[in-house]
Amino acid sequence: MSGGSRGGPVRDGSVRVGIVLVSHSAAVATAVAELARGLSGGGDLAPIVPAGGTPDGGLGTSSGLICEAAKAADRGSGVAIMVDLGSAVLTVKTLLAEGDELPEGSRLVDAPFVEGAVAALVTASAGADLDAVVAAASEAYAYRKE
Repeated sequence: MSGGSRGGPVRDGSVRVGIVLVSHSAAVATAVAELARGLSGGGDLAPIVPAGGTPDGGLGTSSGLICEAAKAADRGSGVAIMVDLGSAVLTVKTLLAEGDELPEGSRLVDAPFVEGAVAALVTASAGADLDAVVAAASEAYAYRKE
């Protein structure tokens, strides 16, 4: 398997953490994934997969779309799942509690959606483990905008 934007083994043979972006809007999830890729400098990036909206294109969250995205992002080193708000959190928590729908090592990340996605992707692309990816995304709460 090659690296690249699909993710996969890094040059040293390790496997990257995958990232899933769950939003109530498919357009928002896709745009944040594209922004994170663009701000991460390109090159050999970890997998980042949007899971937005409902299967019929509406606003909301879909456990099926989230599971598909998590499986697509999974490379064996865990999956950091980032959510935008409300019911997205509840949907992911339910899937994690069920225990058999998401890949092993999937984790809900408490982080700001946009800044956290960028931090997670940069960190995962550098080959960091799931704990480091989660920490980097969570630390984005401290980014000052003044």
